[in-house]
Amino acid sequence: MTLIKSISGIRGTIGGPVGENLTPIDIVKFTAAYVRFLSESVPGRQLTVVIGRDARISGRMVEDIIEGTLLGCGANVINVGLCTTPGTELAVTRHRADGGIIITASHNPRQWNAMKLLNHSLIHNSAPTTHLSIS
Repeated sequence: MTLIKSISGIRGTIGGPVGENLTPIDIVKFTAAYVRFLSESVPGRQLTVVIGRDARISGRMVEDIIEGTLLGCGANVINVGLCTTPGTELAVTRHRADGGIIITASHNPRQWNAMKLLNHSLIHNSAPTTHLSIS
């Protein structure tokens, strides 16, 4: 299948070749790029990032990888767990977080998942998917 990078985030089928599907390695690379991107807006300050997910079968695995990567990059993590997209967005605002990652592939088939990347203003961030090197 295909790994799709767009303004709304990164989505693809779980597993398969790195860079072609949404694999654990791709999830780590995009999460680390997202942290670098957010860090540029608040230099010298520890980031706070909210994560939430839908009920897809792969959601827990993706959530664990994202949370571990965020923590490894030095960010504070507020994990709201199983939560709707609007609920996760509200948590970003409520906690005055620097950003949020919503784990959901919306209308795509169940073998898909995605990372929707938000900044503190709830604007989808395409920079980690289009402007930063994740090699």
